[in-house]
Amino acid sequence: MLRMLSAKTIVRGLTLHSENSAPMKGYTMLAMMQILNVTPSYSRPRVSTDNPFSESLFRTLKYHPIYPDRFSSIDNAKDWVRKFVYWLNFNF
Repeated sequence: MLRMLSAKTIVRGLTLHSENSAPMKGYTMLAMMQILNVTPSYSRPRVSTDNPFSESLFRTLKYHPIYPDRFSSIDNAKDWVRKFVYWLNFNF
């Protein structure tokens, strides 16, 4: 696969803009980017919605002990988020 990727990579000096997460900063990902001559960037330029506070909130939400795999309906999801926000504001 590496030979195939290298053979198809014509443009050198590419930059990959990504979120600041563990998988994107992990050794395997960084090693592959170095092999392919891709520069990592963890600050996405001109992205007005890239907010570290909202990303932190989503991580807290997703790793909450009772976060469900799926919601049965939009009303069920809204109800769960209301309870989560209450927990976040008064118990966290």
